[in-house]
Amino acid sequence: MQKPLRHILVCGSFRMNGSPQGVCAKGGSGQLLQYLQEELSDRGMVDVVISSTSCLKVCDRGPAVVVYPDNWWFGHIDSEEAIDAIVESIETGEPATKYLIA
Repeated sequence: MQKPLRHILVCGSFRMNGSPQGVCAKGGSGQLLQYLQEELSDRGMVDVVISSTSCLKVCDRGPAVVVYPDNWWFGHIDSEEAIDAIVESIETGEPATKYLIA
């Protein structure tokens, strides 16, 4: 396997004891994972991988997504439209400012 060019981290807001907390899991971040994977596949972006994480500690701006190595932190990612904006960011190399956490 080749090393991916990008890694997308999607906050699952799970704590050490396994219970969901915060707004990311409750805001549907888990359900958006499948849509994100399908979008990447449909666009032929095989050099991007996705991981669900524990709490990213930006609960007031969740659901949250981080794109590395760009270090783009996105908040309020709670729709397919928001996921599309992130995928387009990766394609263009410019972050979707509407969702960017400053």
